[in-house]
Amino acid sequence: MANPDADVYPTATERAAETVALHQSPEPLVLWAGWFCPFAQRTWITLEEKGIPYKYTEVNPFVKEKHFLDINPRGMVPAIEYNGRAIYESLILCEFLEDQFPSTGPQMLPSDPVDRATARIWIDHVAKSILPTFMRVVQSQDPAKQASALVEFYSALRTFAAEVKEPFFLGETFSLVDVAIAPWIMRDHVLVTHRGYERAAASDAWARYAALVETRDSVLRTTSAKEHYTGIYARYLDNTAQSVVAKAVREGKPF
Repeated sequence: MANPDADVYPTATERAAETVALHQSPEPLVLWAGWFCPFAQRTWITLEEKGIPYKYTEVNPFVKEKHFLDINPRGMVPAIEYNGRAIYESLILCEFLEDQFPSTGPQMLPSDPVDRATARIWIDHVAKSILPTFMRVVQSQDPAKQASALVEFYSALRTFAAEVKEPFFLGETFSLVDVAIAPWIMRDHVLVTHRGYERAAASDAWARYAALVETRDSVLRTTSAKEHYTGIYARYLDNTAQSVVAKAVREGKPF
């Protein structure tokens, strides 16, 4: 049986390809990543935002070399190899970069312990409320389930947006809270095109915030061509009921 993901484009493109090309020299820190992976993009954005020297290594999602599996036995990106030691999990890696390079580039978490804890609370909201509903919207084929998922997604985004200090989540500082959600903002065109999603349907505050995050230079430098992201989700998106579902959700009608 063919792997349903076997048609994933093999390399980064556009701005992301330019960034990859700039990070091929040996460095003490190696980022093992997949251009297509939103979790890997979190760590990649953090490296770019802080200006930490690194070597980028693309991982083939279907032919993982032994050395990479030694670094991360789960075989998933992202992972970092630093001075011969390996760690993985995207948010853990982002905090590692903040801890290991405190004087390199901007601080990505507040120094005040209460503010730092609050930032982690909202990172947790992204992980537990926004991302799962994003995927339910993508994957749902039954119109009623799709409508329910879209309502939940809007609710999770609205809750998040209500706490944004503007321009970014913590105010002027672009932080790990913004990094945590940025890759999914860059992929929400899939929902716009195939699920009838509209940013402003969550709230005007969410629409303003998302528009600002997607133009952040560190985000743009780690983003590939939109059509290749769409291809990753393609097997879920053959659902002609999406316009009916989206209209019912916008009008607040039960499906």
